[in-house]
Amino acid sequence: MFRLMASKVRLYVDHPLGEGQSVPLSREQAHYLFGVMRLDEGTVLSLINGADGEWDAAVVKAGKKGGVLVCQAQTKPLQMPPDLWLMFAPIRKERTAFIVEKAVEMGAARIMPVQTAYTQSANRVRQDKLQVHAVEAAEQCGGTFVPPVDDLAKLDRVFANWPADRQLMFCDELLIGDPVGLPDLPGPWAILIGPEGGFSPEERNMLRGFDFAHPVSLGPRVLRADTAAVAALTIWQQALGDWV
Repeated sequence: MFRLMASKVRLYVDHPLGEGQSVPLSREQAHYLFGVMRLDEGTVLSLINGADGEWDAAVVKAGKKGGVLVCQAQTKPLQMPPDLWLMFAPIRKERTAFIVEKAVEMGAARIMPVQTAYTQSANRVRQDKLQVHAVEAAEQCGGTFVPPVDDLAKLDRVFANWPADRQLMFCDELLIGDPVGLPDLPGPWAILIGPEGGFSPEERNMLRGFDFAHPVSLGPRVLRADTAAVAALTIWQQALGDWV
């Protein structure tokens, strides 16, 4: 028998989790756990899969090309975020990754890159890379749910299929300094952050014509797009989310 040792490592796996469940590791996961983090057989780490909560699991087989973990006990139930979508126009690579990471940390349930008239970085969006950032953020922040990251979609096409019951928090840079707040309407919501160049006049007219869209000011100063995403998520969470 080997001695069980606790670890602070937290790992996302695409595998069911439950008491006594064996979890095989890919070559990449084995390299990370045993080559980078130097875990040994008997070490206990935390697993999440976005559906079954968080589980302690012990290393029962450690190898260079793979390994096996066995779930012991659930340490957290699945904690779902509020029904909130974050829609944003992609910006530079590292700042787009920042938006995705903070959206996970702050409780978005779906992350939706959108192409607007003034979007500058549409051709550099990699959905698979952004999904990896979402997984890593959930691992780091203690979350048990990993929000999906959508493929880039044109803004008008998103609204062509908009759910009738979902409200929209539209962050309008033209309202800088105006005391325009968020209406107290329960139910599913989405937040829309524009590109660095702002929304086009046509887009703003379209948004203001929607009954479900609510223009909101983010304060008296112009915010960068990544800062605006964090500010908007904070405002919504404090008013209508699970921070209340």
